[in-house]
Amino acid sequence: MDFGQSFEAAVEQVNEIILDRPIAVIGVFVLVTALLAGGMPLITTDSEATDAFTEGLPEQEALDAVNDEFGDRFEEDQATTQLIHAGDNVLAKTELRRSLTALDRTDRRAELRYEGAAGPAVIVARALDPTATTPEAQLRVVERASEREIRETIRELADESRFRALLSDDFNAASASASASLTVVTHDVPSSSGGGPDQGGGQIEEIQTSMQPVVEGTEGDIRVFGSGIISAENANVIGDSLTIVMPLVLLLILAFLIVAYRDPIDLVLGLIALVVTLVWTFGTVGYAGIPFDQNMIAVPVLLLAVGIDFGIHIINRYREERVNGVAPRAAMKTANRQLIVAFFIVTVTTVFGFGANVISDLGPISNFGLVAAIGISYTFFIFGIFLPALKIAADRMRDRLSLPEFGSGPISSEDSEFGQLLAIGATVSRVAPAAFVVLTLVIGGGAAAYGQDVDRSFDTDDFLPPEEIPVYIDVLPEPLAPSEYTATKNLNLIEDRFEASQEDTATIYLVGPFEDNGALESIHRTNRDPPESFIEEDRRAESTSIITVIQDRAARDPEFAALVERNDRNDNGVPDRNLDRIYDELETGDGRANEFLTSDHRAAKIEYDIEADAGQADVSADARAFAEEFRYTATATGGVVVFNAVSDLIFSSAIQSLVTAVILTSVFLVIVYGALERRPLLGLVNLFPILVTIALLLATMRAIGLPLNALTATLLSITVGVGVAYTVHITHRFVDEYNESGETYGSLVTTLSGTGGALTGSMLTTSIGTGALALAITPILGNFGLLMAVSVFFSYVSSILVLPPTLLLWGRHAPDLSE
Repeated sequence: MDFGQSFEAAVEQVNEIILDRPIAVIGVFVLVTALLAGGMPLITTDSEATDAFTEGLPEQEALDAVNDEFGDRFEEDQATTQLIHAGDNVLAKTELRRSLTALDRTDRRAELRYEGAAGPAVIVARALDPTATTPEAQLRVVERASEREIRETIRELADESRFRALLSDDFNAASASASASLTVVTHDVPSSSGGGPDQGGGQIEEIQTSMQPVVEGTEGDIRVFGSGIISAENANVIGDSLTIVMPLVLLLILAFLIVAYRDPIDLVLGLIALVVTLVWTFGTVGYAGIPFDQNMIAVPVLLLAVGIDFGIHIINRYREERVNGVAPRAAMKTANRQLIVAFFIVTVTTVFGFGANVISDLGPISNFGLVAAIGISYTFFIFGIFLPALKIAADRMRDRLSLPEFGSGPISSEDSEFGQLLAIGATVSRVAPAAFVVLTLVIGGGAAAYGQDVDRSFDTDDFLPPEEIPVYIDVLPEPLAPSEYTATKNLNLIEDRFEASQEDTATIYLVGPFEDNGALESIHRTNRDPPESFIEEDRRAESTSIITVIQDRAARDPEFAALVERNDRNDNGVPDRNLDRIYDELETGDGRANEFLTSDHRAAKIEYDIEADAGQADVSADARAFAEEFRYTATATGGVVVFNAVSDLIFSSAIQSLVTAVILTSVFLVIVYGALERRPLLGLVNLFPILVTIALLLATMRAIGLPLNALTATLLSITVGVGVAYTVHITHRFVDEYNESGETYGSLVTTLSGTGGALTGSMLTTSIGTGALALAITPILGNFGLLMAVSVFFSYVSSILVLPPTLLLWGRHAPDLSE
């Protein structure tokens, strides 16, 4: 007995069990469902999944080294919180009082573990009275000081780099004014509490979320910001997105399923199968300890999409037999004998498509692919075995209780106008199928050529909710109302009003003996003729480094300027000897020195301003090329460079996953059709429309300006899985009809008019359901939902219009297997 006969025998055996013992089958599935349901409460959310995208990258490791050695302008090497103060003039006496009041209230709350603070109000108070070491004492000092004393103190502090760094770019020393300030609050949190951007891990999240109502109760515009706030809002956005999207998805799916099934009992059976699929999948996720992040929100929607497809097909095929007068048992036997093979092929190929993302080096994408593959595998058993058993048991009960049948006919047939419309792909291409195949190749090739330049980007802002929540979400009543989100708004305020952040600069990390004569001259010379994406003035790169710190100090300190001049042999403002003495003088009077040069003078940092319209790829390439021109060991890093490295990794992972999915799927289809039907070429025929769909999807992404990012990149391989679900159903039904009649065109018309109706119902419910993700709070999920709907629609169109002429062309050259 060959493989094909063994497989058919196994299918028949499973069919007999389903038809003869449906109650026993249902009981087994109920027991497994109850067992796996216990894993759902164990699911944990991962609110810091974005860190996984950069973990292990050389560019990120260099950036970590920069942050460790040179520190951050606004954070100490402790658990810290930033208070962002905005107003007409945050240096006015009233605003300074408000800032210190916020600190005093924080200090009075023991659970906020206040240890100290560094901010303009604190610095001004300490300058007025150095003995004022607590927020309460500092508040009294500012309250007693006159407006004139405060202005004079601010003018005296204006040259101190630490003071200026905590004020917005529009700081005016003469008028003692600024529109925004930052105060860094340090918390007494033991480092053993965890990791994260700040020491303290989860505890800093609790502290910062508790600080919000305390600080916001103060008069004035003072906002709490930090890694804990971002982590909390990332966690909230997962729950809010599920709360908003899933009810809408289920409502839309329910509406279309009502139309597709037209029978309340069949509708309930289909919904039960969908719920069981989700319980099995996410129960397994909980037991396996796989974290639930934003990428994972798309998984239940995808499982619903595949489950709906399977459910509609099994009920529709069963009804096709029933309207011809076939008894329920015989009708289900025919339907399931045909469809369980199709379901098996679809499941394996869909697992290849979704599971191909497991090979990604990026943890969130790999986990996404793994969970999706597990869920699709469960879908096969639930809709291939459990749903048919439910249907048989329900129909037997319906007959015993004499319950009415509401809509027992299939969605379409050869005699219906809709069925004839679905068969148009075969009708139009009947005369010259080769011409239509060539035309499709031209269209697909053109789409692929156009789509290959689709934008590739990565930005952690994609995972954050927008600054302004859309009105249709903001007006939702409880319990659908979203949480309040502040992270994006505050990040934008910092970027707009303070010095360029790492995302606006390219950083060069240098390692070398910077006490050597000529070390700074070497940097100065290299800064000539910078790359195109770097901002330049007088053919020199606009940058901030230890050189600019020296020049700034010399501009306001005549004694230091004289020291620099004595050691500047070519009179260009850059010292080239006795550098150790210059560094020592600089470090004793300027706190900014350690931001650009390590205390042992063995490593330095240079920040280069970049053009506002420069792309990540251009900046990254220019920074890497520029780093090679330095005399010392140089590494390009910074936010832009790291994000570009991530986007490159995402793209390469997407291509690897796509190639893997296509190869595995094509090999499997060739083997299966060769073993089952002795027609291996049908496997490649199946794949052709899917490749056209991928080309069209890429072209659409470029046309509407949506990039390949951390989530949309998975769509390339997912489209293989989704597309196969459409083409296999048509091909497998066509082969059955062809084996009976031996006539290509007639078999194809019967297939398209019958199975095509089920495909249409599946496409509508799936595309509308996945498209509902476009309403998610975060842009990355919205884009994924929109493109997923486009992918499903293209897969459907390709199976109805591209596959028929390909099958007709195959039929003209198919071998005669009748003997």
